[in-house]
Amino acid sequence: MNQQDNRYVVGIDIGGQTSKIGVVRSDGYIAGRSTIRTDGYGPDASSFVSDLASAVKKLLGECGDPLVEGVGVGAPNANYFSGCIVNAPNISWASGTSVPLAQMLSAALGGVKVSLTNDANAAAIGEMAYGAARGMKDFIVITLGTGLGSGIVSGGQLMYGHDGHAGELGHVCINHHDDARLCGCGKRGCLEAYASSTGVARTAREWLNDRPEDPSPLRYVEHLNSKAVYEAAVMGDPLANEIFQYTGKLLGRAFADFVAFSSPEAIILFGGLARAGELLRKPIVESMEKNLLNIWKGKIKVLFSTLPESDAAILGASALGWNNLLSNNDQ
Repeated sequence: MNQQDNRYVVGIDIGGQTSKIGVVRSDGYIAGRSTIRTDGYGPDASSFVSDLASAVKKLLGECGDPLVEGVGVGAPNANYFSGCIVNAPNISWASGTSVPLAQMLSAALGGVKVSLTNDANAAAIGEMAYGAARGMKDFIVITLGTGLGSGIVSGGQLMYGHDGHAGELGHVCINHHDDARLCGCGKRGCLEAYASSTGVARTAREWLNDRPEDPSPLRYVEHLNSKAVYEAAVMGDPLANEIFQYTGKLLGRAFADFVAFSSPEAIILFGGLARAGELLRKPIVESMEKNLLNIWKGKIKVLFSTLPESDAAILGASALGWNNLLSNNDQ
């Protein structure tokens, strides 16, 4: 690997609000980082792609214009096979349409090869190459952010399915009632609608409205989000703690089902909501163990990402730019 130490790729993590860019060396060292907004654009993706390409060029200049082997991008609803972002509901310029982002960005960067995959898949690649899943061949990464994403690795290979969209575990239905929460995807009762940063905030608003007799400092929070719920829980607020118990219980039940599907060695939690730590992990494990088949009880690890926040997705996206990177880093 030493002969590659002067070669770099660009890893890009496109989120619903911001897009993070990293210039990454073959050993995982991130030489430079920058961020641009993803939101605030109209329905045409051209302006975003132009601004993204400009930010990449600027960052490369700040890093001394290193030799770049390629660009890897992780994005919601991204298709590895086609290089398109397909109907990403949380991104204005990709909602209800298919955006050939790999092709567009490659053209804007002068023809450099651009590879694209789902953001949660990118996080899974990053964990396998550099993080908590290093040495594992069977695991699931769950990204807990604005939505709930997942990257499934089986036998050392990412699971893409026949059309490139496998692994949308956030849209497994956990509530089949007609009045279940409406998810951003258009379905009702999706796990994402309950067990994401957005879902935690929705639970808090619903419970505060339905339980007016329960005192809580959350009643006085102007912009109620999952961070406010976490801070209230840490301060001992019973309602906030109950929200995390409820969220963890739902995740644990779902994880037990995911285990039955792919029998992973571990489930790795990544993303903003995972910062809640044991407030979330403890009820997840309790609920998962309660709902697992006996053959898996006590065998499935629930871990947190060991990579600095956002680096898993950047590193995973950058891995797409290396030929045979994962096999080279398997030792």
